[in-house]
Amino acid sequence: MRIAILGGTGFLGTALVERLLAADYKDIVVVSRRSSNGKHHTVDLRDESEVRRFFETVKPDIAINLAAFVGDIGLNRDNPGKMFYDNIRIGAFCTHHACITGVKKYIYVGTVCGYPKYTEVPFREDDLWNGFPEETNAPYGIVKKSIGLMMQGYAAQYGMNGVFLIPVNMYGPYDNFDLETSHVIPALIRKMVEAKEQNRDVTLWGTGSATREFLYVYDCAEAIRKAMETHTGCEPINVGSGQEISIADLAEKIKDIVGFEGEIIWDASKPDGQPRRCLDTSRAYEKFGFKASTPFDDGLRKTVEWYVKQR
Repeated sequence: MRIAILGGTGFLGTALVERLLAADYKDIVVVSRRSSNGKHHTVDLRDESEVRRFFETVKPDIAINLAAFVGDIGLNRDNPGKMFYDNIRIGAFCTHHACITGVKKYIYVGTVCGYPKYTEVPFREDDLWNGFPEETNAPYGIVKKSIGLMMQGYAAQYGMNGVFLIPVNMYGPYDNFDLETSHVIPALIRKMVEAKEQNRDVTLWGTGSATREFLYVYDCAEAIRKAMETHTGCEPINVGSGQEISIADLAEKIKDIVGFEGEIIWDASKPDGQPRRCLDTSRAYEKFGFKASTPFDDGLRKTVEWYVKQR
């Protein structure tokens, strides 16, 4: 069975490849926009001709689409047009050509950003279209859930076998620690490690009152593996840990793990983003038996240790 992982050299892709290799899958085709010593297929998934050529030539049995142009609140706020255009092309081209070339199962990974800004917590899949997303993330979130809808249409019209997963914010080794584009956990880790070394305070965006749910990246990879092996159906499925924490409390946890002793200053002139995020993850357990297994504090500690060692 040949498995193609689109966006397979990224944060989640790296963890997923490790998980699949550990589960004794051998024919794994990793797709990246940039070449890596000839080890990966180089495909610009925003270019339909390249996407078509890849699927017609490689002929994967399963395709897992992790590819996206993605970043933090600032990147989303500054690039709404590119965020929409790049991601709609990646999602639509890959979904279409996976279907028409006969891929046996297509897994598309969406985003919690697609949920309405004001949604009853915990977020349930049936509420996905019941309102407009938080404004700074709207272009990205709307594209992602629209591709889920596209998959449902292709399933109804062409018999496509698709799986649509909606993970919460992930964290862990191999994350993006670039302060211009990273998400909250890697950004906090890097800021506090550097502030500790330079003996200075840290300024963070927002008020710290917003809440988030986080999922260790290897747990998400395990959810994808389980869904790949046992699930069929294009209905949206939340993937998360089921635990909610405020950004202020998260910052304190990372501060303790890093050993940072300076002051945390909150810049309330910057946006908090969506007020709350926490998922109802019962459908994932019912459909393919997934439940997150990594305690949050353990995952944070492993992430900090990896960053300090690798940087």
